[in-house]
Amino acid sequence: MPSEKEFITLLNQHQKIVHKVCNLYMDRHSDREDLFQEITLQAWKAYGSFRGDAKFSTWLYRVALNTAITFFRKEKKQPETYSTDTVPERPDDGYDPVEEQVKAMYAAIGELSKIDKAIIMLYLEDYQYNEIGEMMGITANNVAVKMNRIKTKLKEKTQQQMAHQ
Repeated sequence: MPSEKEFITLLNQHQKIVHKVCNLYMDRHSDREDLFQEITLQAWKAYGSFRGDAKFSTWLYRVALNTAITFFRKEKKQPETYSTDTVPERPDDGYDPVEEQVKAMYAAIGELSKIDKAIIMLYLEDYQYNEIGEMMGITANNVAVKMNRIKTKLKEKTQQQMAHQ
């Protein structure tokens, strides 16, 4: 039987993985919190089948991505609701070009398909193509091809967004 204490320790060590997945797939803070809880629940349910063939972080990425994609589909079917007591964020008076580029890049990543988002996220985490392929269930060569296409898309989208600012 899996140890709850062991699971909590591993999850705490690797919770940044879950937060990154949540940030990529959900825009609203409350949705990110809900997704984080759902990923944690699904990881705990699946922990008994974790055999240690892969690193825990690799396994957790797989669970988080699969959960996020499923959760994202459910959320897209729900009508959006807005609270009247929510105050929108006001832009800072200072202009930071690097921050604007980062925002443009994340906005461009947000427009990618679910699979492309997962691949670029893993790439940004410094995973090798063979590791990404293993997590995504595709070959390293397929990852390389997809990465070239993703990079081209992101470059174009980021340039478009920066031009409109």
